[in-house]
Amino acid sequence: MPRDINARLEKLRIRRKGVDAVNSGWVTEGFAQDILQKSIIQEAWQRRAAAQPYTRYALGAMQAVDPAYTQKSIDEAERVAKQMRDGLSVSIETRLQGSVPLDIHIKGVSDVDLLVLLTGFHTYFTHGALALAGHYTNPTSETSLSALISLRRECEELLKRRYWGATVDCNGGKSIALSGGSFERPVDVVPSHWSDTIAYQSSLAENDRGVKILNKTVPETIDNLPFTHIKRVHDRDAAFYGSLKKAIRLVKSVKNDADYEETAAMLPSFDIASLMYHADETAMKAGFVNELEGSKNPLVLRSSV
Repeated sequence: MPRDINARLEKLRIRRKGVDAVNSGWVTEGFAQDILQKSIIQEAWQRRAAAQPYTRYALGAMQAVDPAYTQKSIDEAERVAKQMRDGLSVSIETRLQGSVPLDIHIKGVSDVDLLVLLTGFHTYFTHGALALAGHYTNPTSETSLSALISLRRECEELLKRRYWGATVDCNGGKSIALSGGSFERPVDVVPSHWSDTIAYQSSLAENDRGVKILNKTVPETIDNLPFTHIKRVHDRDAAFYGSLKKAIRLVKSVKNDADYEETAAMLPSFDIASLMYHADETAMKAGFVNELEGSKNPLVLRSSV
């Protein structure tokens, strides 16, 4: 982390306004000019604690990114989603996962994860209520791995055709990374299919439903519960009067500005959210009255033992 607090504050401003994307190599000249023009508009946190720069950094790091910037990320993902729904030969539906739908991202120009879910293929837990009631019919000999490899291949081909002027990076194991060209935000496309968990078969609530994604570099499939994660963080944030998401953003910002970037990178966003989810409830709720109170002792973890 920059030792000089003014440098640290400037880095925070640049990140929140998306100015860091200007030098990323994929931003068009027109988009870069738009970012720079909007970056001169001050946010509310920049006018707080005028004589206390360290306090101002903490306050700024906790705030949500401007909703207009967040909406742009969502719009870019939806633009890709429409292309996938219209262009693929198989039936799919799409969902967002990760920091953007949770509103815990810390960058003005933030990438967004788009799940592309097969609707004609899913797996289920055999001990769930629906399975035991004989709900699942028309079994197939196709495996998750073969279904997702096929979907991944078709997604790559479609995206290369539709976004020939952009960078379509197919080297990632779990996602296809889109950037440059007409994109104003990076979009990561994640081929996947539904997995009906035991909890989902009882509740039929989407937040209980799992997904399987492909890691094509092995290859293997990976079970994930992105919507359970989103709902739990949303619910606990509400219970903590909005302090949980502020705490997550603060920790992510400190990590992003760390002196030892390689070491800090070993703590991913998901793990930060999980750690803060288990932070001391009393300390977190104190942030409702005074935002800085919740940051005094948040990492007193509760034990279920």
